Amino acid sequence: MSSLINSTIKPFKATAYHEGKFVPVTDENLKGKWSVVFFYPADFTFVCPTELGDLADEYEQFKKLGVEIYSVSTDTHFTHKAWHDTSDTIKKINYPMIGDPTGTITRNFDVMIEEEGLALRGTFVINPEGQIKVAEIHDLGIGRDAKELLRKVQAAQYVASHPGEVCPAKWTPGAETLAPSLDLVGKI
Repeated sequence: MSSLINSTIKPFKATAYHEGKFVPVTDENLKGKWSVVFFYPADFTFVCPTELGDLADEYEQFKKLGVEIYSVSTDTHFTHKAWHDTSDTIKKINYPMIGDPTGTITRNFDVMIEEEGLALRGTFVINPEGQIKVAEIHDLGIGRDAKELLRKVQAAQYVASHPGEVCPAKWTPGAETLAPSLDLVGKI
């Protein structure tokens, strides 16, 4: 499997359920700002609503950073609406929920479980140029943490705006960064 890091997102067209409406979403919507594409297996399941609810709780923090969240499953946008209408956890969601019943987007990001027609838990941070800067894929039984994702977005944004600097492990905004050089080799 080749890495998706620094690759440009592939073209797609889909429909999302967003703020009570069905809206078109394409790869062009992800360009010009920072985006997170958050794949999950299916609506009306068990771990998925805990993750999507966690993202909903942190959504305003992402928005303050100029980041849009897009959740994606191979369900339809109609199923997303039905889930939104029946689940208190999912009702909290204000970000677009993309339906990918053909699996095009899921395959574009290499997270399709072909035998099941479902997505793995894949998280991708995309810069304004449409390049993937973070790619993380989990087994279906392992839920993700929105606060850790927020930290990764902050690190990606910092590195993008500070050429020559990198963020060490557990870096948070305001913490010290590193400027890789020969002087640091063997001293960290």
